[in-house]
Amino acid sequence: MPHSAARALTALALFTPTVLGATVPPELFSPLVPQKILATFQNLPNPTKYPQYTDQTVGAWQLFSPDTWTSGFFPATGYALNTRKSLCGATSSNGLDIADWLELSREASTALVPLEIKNNEGHDVGFLSFPFVEELAFHSADLTGNNTLRNIGTSHADTTIKNHIRPDGGTWHVIHYNTFTGAVTAKKTAQGFSDNSTWSRGEAWGIYGFANMWRLTGNTTYRDTSVRLANYFLGNIPSDGIVPWDFNAPTVPAPRPADSSASTIAANGLLLLSQLETAPDLKKQWSDAAIGLLANVTKLAWDPSWQSLLSNGTVNEPANNQLTGTVYGDYYFVRAGNELIQMGLASCNSSGSGSSGSSNGGSGSGAGGKSGALSLTTGYASEGLVV
Repeated sequence: MPHSAARALTALALFTPTVLGATVPPELFSPLVPQKILATFQNLPNPTKYPQYTDQTVGAWQLFSPDTWTSGFFPATGYALNTRKSLCGATSSNGLDIADWLELSREASTALVPLEIKNNEGHDVGFLSFPFVEELAFHSADLTGNNTLRNIGTSHADTTIKNHIRPDGGTWHVIHYNTFTGAVTAKKTAQGFSDNSTWSRGEAWGIYGFANMWRLTGNTTYRDTSVRLANYFLGNIPSDGIVPWDFNAPTVPAPRPADSSASTIAANGLLLLSQLETAPDLKKQWSDAAIGLLANVTKLAWDPSWQSLLSNGTVNEPANNQLTGTVYGDYYFVRAGNELIQMGLASCNSSGSGSSGSSNGGSGSGAGGKSGALSLTTGYASEGLVV
């Protein structure tokens, strides 16, 4: 085993006691998943508005105009169910037979088309956001043959490594740059606890984004960066196994809010690392850690009565927007199920064969249950590690 792989395996073994020992949660493949998503499709208004997050009490979706950074996630969730249908077939037992997911998703996506010409999404104007700009740049380069786009994506990722990541593997949420010289002028947060804390969803975006850059380029610098962030993320989960909204947020007064979306995003990043690794021990370590995150977040946040799949998301705790469902948390929950099936770690109708080694779960007492200039940022479109 290469030295870097052995070092990562040793680090992961030290850092993941709270997430090992779980089996794939069967809720990932519950017929309630397509039932809830179909109900949301059927209740989209005309003109179209999209779900972004729920209220804090009964889990009712709050709808927003297409001119919002999260608008693509709900149609993408329908596309993910279409992928699930291609993997598993459509039966009454898995619930995928109740809709034409491809047609629903295409129809729901039409409201996004005008945004190609004009939008008022000021949160996204004037900065690029890691990790999704990179993938867009690479796919655009493939379609157009314009390698300048690929170079832009690579430069953006390299700048993020240079300026966003602390020596311990934690991350700054927002970096301010001098627009003329490119010099860093400030390192801040927008949605985290403090300027020097690590906002968990930003860290999760980084795990996924750098693993994806490794996939796109084959450059192991991105693999090593993803591993650094993954080790920080897993090593800072409290003993109950629940991911808090910010790893440095105080635990008093309890409960400290969780962020279910940070768990599902990070799980997808870990599954991607598992797929890309060649060493069998590392492949298993990363997939085991992902399964552990999914098991713990499902135990905490799966609520059949809510319109969202998961509760306990934290959209923006400083703005008192927490303990909600989130459309991106749900998307990555569905996507994780698809990845586990494609990896042979789960069957289509149950928890399947995926399970990890020895250990514990948790109900969320440390994180908190539902009862309880130019910038560079960590996140999706307007989130992530932000430039």
